[in-house]
Amino acid sequence: MAFLELNGVSKGYGAGASRTEVLSDINLKIEEGEFIAIVGFSGSGKTTLMSLVAGLIAPDAGSLSLKGKPVTGPGPDRGLVFQSYSLMPWLTVAGNVALAVDAVFTRESKAERAARTRRYIEMVGLGHAADRRPAELSGGMRQRVAVARALAMSPDILLLDEPLSALDALTRAKLQDEIEAIWQQDRKTVLLITNDVDEAILLADRIIPLTPGPKATLGREFRVDMPRPRDRTAINSDARFKALRHEVTAYLMDLAMAREAAAADDGRALPDIAPVVFDSRPPRAYRAAAASPIQDRYVDFSQVRKIYPTPKGPLTVVEDFDLKMKKGEFVSLIGHSGCGKSTVLSMVAGLSEISGGGIILDGKEVWGAGPERAVVFQAPSLVPWLTARDNVALGVDRVYPKASAAERRDIIEYYLARVGLGDAMDKPAADMSNGMRQRVGIARAFALSPKLLLLDEPFGMLDSLTRWSLQEVLMDVWSRTQVTAICVTHDVDEAILLADRVVMMTNGPQARIGNIMQVDLPRPRSRKALLEHARYYDYRAELLSFLEEYEGGAHGKQKAKQPGDAVVGRAA
Repeated sequence: MAFLELNGVSKGYGAGASRTEVLSDINLKIEEGEFIAIVGFSGSGKTTLMSLVAGLIAPDAGSLSLKGKPVTGPGPDRGLVFQSYSLMPWLTVAGNVALAVDAVFTRESKAERAARTRRYIEMVGLGHAADRRPAELSGGMRQRVAVARALAMSPDILLLDEPLSALDALTRAKLQDEIEAIWQQDRKTVLLITNDVDEAILLADRIIPLTPGPKATLGREFRVDMPRPRDRTAINSDARFKALRHEVTAYLMDLAMAREAAAADDGRALPDIAPVVFDSRPPRAYRAAAASPIQDRYVDFSQVRKIYPTPKGPLTVVEDFDLKMKKGEFVSLIGHSGCGKSTVLSMVAGLSEISGGGIILDGKEVWGAGPERAVVFQAPSLVPWLTARDNVALGVDRVYPKASAAERRDIIEYYLARVGLGDAMDKPAADMSNGMRQRVGIARAFALSPKLLLLDEPFGMLDSLTRWSLQEVLMDVWSRTQVTAICVTHDVDEAILLADRVVMMTNGPQARIGNIMQVDLPRPRSRKALLEHARYYDYRAELLSFLEEYEGGAHGKQKAKQPGDAVVGRAA
């Protein structure tokens, strides 16, 4: 008899023509002490599956049992941690954990309950913060409180519903390590919902994809046959890790491609209008606006500094940032949270004043914001009541004052089509998913024919699988325009996929360029091809090593360069 068992479970919402079948015929058996990771796309029903196991909702068909007993509602035998923290803001860390302990262990003495509360607060490394309230904690610390609260209930199974997806990369990595350590200590049965393949491999015994909805079901199972504990830097060179990562990623991408192909053949009729026919290049008006004779030092950061006044005196956030970029070059800017990546981007965008040094773009000093620098933020900042077409037109109409209405329309439609919104140009932004809105933001940025494209963690709010899709979109559009670009990211794989060079920032304050890595991989690039390339994991190891060096503080511990390192030193 399995510890947790789901037999033929199905669940849908709504009625009649508006009903959506979310899950269909889910069959799953989990043994006691197993760590299972369910990976899937946004909207595939992962949270619905978790809510069924937690007893928060009932299935329409099929059955669920835990330790041989039917699951008929919620209970303390299942400890649940959501993506959002759900803490009581007026209670301290100890108060939030004690709230659960007092409700479950009513027969224990006050001293016993207090000891239990302290034990689990210490287990997640928050003994020093037991008297703080949630408003005084970072996002990672709040999520630790949620984990402590769930564990303090001594559940039979721990249910983790994308608990780390809202956190920055460094905090996420630290909490992954803590979850692994806690699991090793207590050997709780764990069901983890995640969209991060690396997280699943690092933590799980088995990885089970959930196919795209509607009527999502469990796909092929992958067993993680690697010893524990698993070090994220060390496994990067493990052949088993590489093979499994490639296998799971390829499987998920094949599912995504099948979903997109099905969506394209949904029976909708094309509107009765003549299509715009383009050659393989952007429209003529775009090419004329983007022309420049300067090539080698197209973008020139010279000893750029950013200083903020504080009550304790001036605080230097970025110091002596020095970088030269060729026209058409794509640079990724990577580093831990707070290292000044976005500060550099805001200065070159003209959104933040430069405290020292200077930035030259196409022979002219950067001063204030301007349409020759297009920015794509993490949140796309669209006008919600306007359509995709109208949101892009807001910029195009200003940037091409001498172009005809037909030429401006060509530019708008060309880029919306390139980002996969050819059939959604007239859809209001308010009716779009986050992924669709970000596609509009990318189309709008390219349509401005910028001299410099600035991307500030453009996919940071999206799940991993949607992010993969939009990275492919970005690479496709960039390959057609060859616009000079800088992308701020905390994602090692994204940095390598996109860039000609990866610029690594040391931790702040006084952050500066630590190293620069040349990425000599052929273009056009795709994630599938990247995973198969012989040099890819060398580049990945170089970035992971750099980030690990700077994990502990502002200046980190510089390692000596070895022969054959991919690092090429400071800016050329």
